[in-house]
Amino acid sequence: MIALATISIASGLFVVLTFQLTKSRIEANKQAALEQAVFAVLPEASVRKNYFLDTTGLELLSDESFAEANIFAGYDAKGELSGLAIEGSARGYQDIVSVLYGYSLSNESIIGITVLQSSETPGLGDKVETDPDFLANFVKLEASLNQDRTALENDIVTVKNGKKTKPWEIDGISGATVTSKAIGTALRESTNQTLPLLAKHKDSLQMTIPMEKGDE
Repeated sequence: MIALATISIASGLFVVLTFQLTKSRIEANKQAALEQAVFAVLPEASVRKNYFLDTTGLELLSDESFAEANIFAGYDAKGELSGLAIEGSARGYQDIVSVLYGYSLSNESIIGITVLQSSETPGLGDKVETDPDFLANFVKLEASLNQDRTALENDIVTVKNGKKTKPWEIDGISGATVTSKAIGTALRESTNQTLPLLAKHKDSLQMTIPMEKGDE
């Protein structure tokens, strides 16, 4: 009995130790993937600045506080704002679908998107990550605010494949309707929540930043 208890305790400690050792590595890998995704949805950006946005204001964070950020501003080689990268998520067919999208303040539209997390059916739901026609929706997807800057002028929605007629509509993928709609929902909810807050800080975000050697 003593030997069995000793083995059980040792096994438990091993599991805990393994979890602690791998947790930091997993978090580091997730952060690296997110950093790469920022530049994927903001291809003209060469410098990233991290911000935390909520109802109390917009706070510039250090590079070390990357994990706390919920807004990533991308600046080009001249230090001018090229766009913002923002996260969104919604339930898909099997699990939560998380995306990062690029947003242009100058033309009030979504200018890129990448899937951060998805467990959708291989060959069907995962088409949202590779289908060129679907990804073309996000070259310039309208996401402009209403006159009083409190919500979207027109909610982003996913429509059936081939039925898109409006610049704020997402042309869905046949055979991946649920996942397509999940992305539409994620973008609609995220933009309606985030963009009105961003509108209050538009001028400070668009200020040209001084370029420093080693900025990233």
